[in-house]
Amino acid sequence: MHSVNGVAVAAQEAGLLPLSQHSTLVLSSHLGAKRFLMLRNHGLLTIGRTVAEAFVAMYFFETSCMIQMRAAGGGQPLRCIGGEVIEGSVKSWEAVTHGAGAGLAWPALLRRLDRENPGYRD
Repeated sequence: MHSVNGVAVAAQEAGLLPLSQHSTLVLSSHLGAKRFLMLRNHGLLTIGRTVAEAFVAMYFFETSCMIQMRAAGGGQPLRCIGGEVIEGSVKSWEAVTHGAGAGLAWPALLRRLDRENPGYRD
């Protein structure tokens, strides 16, 4: 994805920083090194076992970049989240979603799309 926020963070020397709850899921080593890929000065890629997983991963990735750009624009030093919290974020995600993860959001997103643009299936 070539989003403005994703490309802006991809152009930063440090890349994505652990600034938000969203970014803790992107940066956690428990999610595996191959789910999120930032192409320097280019954009964001995500993968998943299903379209739903890839979509929700991209949502978290893009939202993390948007939060970082807005935080950086505030002109104040940025406060990063510590490694212990990052590692615990996946456990919390699993506990809250009961292992369903993206499967919880995807059906709701499809229902919304059906309401707002019913012709997309054609």
